[in-house]
Parts: sequence; C-alpha cells; structure tokens
Amino acid sequence: MYTYGIGGQERKLDIASEAISDIPLNRTLLVQKLTTNTPLKPIVVEGLKTPEAVFAHFKPEVSVEFDNADGATVPEKLHFSTLGDFGKKGIISQSNFLQSLSAETDDLQKLLRQLKSNKILKTALENPETRAAFLAAVQAMMDELE
Repeated sequence: MYTYGIGGQERKLDIASEAISDIPLNRTLLVQKLTTNTPLKPIVVEGLKTPEAVFAHFKPEVSVEFDNADGATVPEKLHFSTLGDFGKKGIISQSNFLQSLSAETDDLQKLLRQLKSNKILKTALENPETRAAFLAAVQAMMDELE
C-alpha cells in the first residue's frame, strides 16, 4: 500500500540535512533545584506532554531571601506554573519586595528622563552659583517636608 496522497510527490528525508542549532553565546543556562523534597530514587511520570502539565504535577517552588537597603533579609517563596514565571516579569509579579524595587526604579528612570530633557535646569546646573542656589532651595524643601 502506498502512503501517497493526491498530488503529492515522494521526497526522501535526508538525515544529514537535519541540524541541531547551537545555543547562542548570549544565553545563560541556570540549573537549580525547585522542589523541597528530593525523592530517594528517580520517579517516572508518564503522560506529561506539555510544560504546563509538568509544572502542574511537580509544583516547583523555591524559597529565597532578599536583602533590603537596611541589610535585613526579606524571605519570600516563588512558585512556578509556566515557563513565563522564570522571566523577569514573572518573578517580579510574585514578590512584593521586587515589585516595590521595580516601582522605585521606574520612578527614578522617569525622573532622570525629565531631568535630562529640562533645558532650564541644565543651564542652571552648569553655572556654579545657580547650582548652589538650586541645591540650597532643594535642601530647604527637604527640611520643610521633614
């Protein structure tokens, strides 16, 4: 029995043409244990056909400790249910500490962009006398807020 379809052409597969591409040099592979209980012997689990099914079965999680600005440790537990949870956004969305750092970073970057585009402020900071007056005014505002 032939395995041809209507209008099909036979094409022999050339095994030599299949290639495995190398991992790009700008990639980093991180390997870490993501389960707390290590089995005594390997367990074969069949029927897991997607990465999401593997995550649902094994429920990987890791406990991490972050250091805040005061030097104190902030313990948190990260859970992984998709491959996207391993990215920057996935990890930040799970951590209150990292969310606060990300918000602070965004605010500082916005402020920096505004300072770079403010021509009046640039000209004021170029002159040492106006810079000193500006810093004194900012210091007075900070003292008033305290």
